Amino acid sequence: MFCLSHSPFLISFSTQINSPHFYINGTSLTSISFPSKPLINVTKKLSLNSSFSANSLAEQHHQEEEEEYRVITATKSEYNDIVILESQNSKVLLLDDTGNIHSILYKHQKWTNSYWDEFCSLPAIIPNGPVAIYGLGGGTVAHQLLEFWPSLVIDGWELDEILIDRARMFLGISELEMPNHSQGGILRVCIGDVLSPSASVEGGYAGIVVDLFSNGEVLPQLEVAETWLEMRDKLMPNGRIMVNCGGVKVKQDSSEWQLNFTIKALCEAFGGDYVHWKKMPENESGNYMAFTGPLPDLDLWSESVQEKLKSAVRQWKPCQL
Repeated sequence: MFCLSHSPFLISFSTQINSPHFYINGTSLTSISFPSKPLINVTKKLSLNSSFSANSLAEQHHQEEEEEYRVITATKSEYNDIVILESQNSKVLLLDDTGNIHSILYKHQKWTNSYWDEFCSLPAIIPNGPVAIYGLGGGTVAHQLLEFWPSLVIDGWELDEILIDRARMFLGISELEMPNHSQGGILRVCIGDVLSPSASVEGGYAGIVVDLFSNGEVLPQLEVAETWLEMRDKLMPNGRIMVNCGGVKVKQDSSEWQLNFTIKALCEAFGGDYVHWKKMPENESGNYMAFTGPLPDLDLWSESVQEKLKSAVRQWKPCQL
């Protein structure tokens, strides 16, 4: 058995394929029912660094000792090993042999109690205009944004077309691609490399959500200032970028932003006064987050977002090199 730690989750794999089980924090929660001809013959043993439901894990364990998961699709593309698991309450997307959960979709709620929720505060502090998601994955953020900001026009960029096909079939992406006739919101799926000049729109994006990982790590290009200078050129005036910066590569007692290479690259590109950061609580992924632009009036920002995020937006602070 081997084990890999990354953002936002930790999954370990065992080659004992005769009796696969699914675990949270070392406690067996589920048996995984593999398809009759499984493409991935491993047991997945999952330990979450963020809460796996709206309730605390303690409450969840109290309510039900076991929750059964099954693989509903599994295939390999040029870029990913795509596996989607389903339980009574949720669906989760895995994309590589680290077992990193790239997307989660709850059946009865939109909040994830993890870093994805933070992106829902971005529309309150950007101009009117289209928003890009760089790293659409299975569409967790797109689902949330169109639920809470139903007039948004979103360009969801994803490199893997096969992943998008599966997300349409199993994760509700196709529903988001249908225009909201009363509010005007829609998801426009874009297949391509988000780091290329083509991942842009005429007039620029009002906001860009960046959630780009490969093999359990933030893309190395995001640790280079030049990448952010090029991305800045894809914004309209007063537009902002909000980023899932992952964790740190070397564990330290300190949680200061200087330990995160992505935030350091952002500061080099934008200046410390125009990059703001926070570290998520350990029970909500423990990831570092950042956004660009002047620090908004936190009182006004808090009044403009959903109840769940009112205190969360007050936790941002400038890097100030």
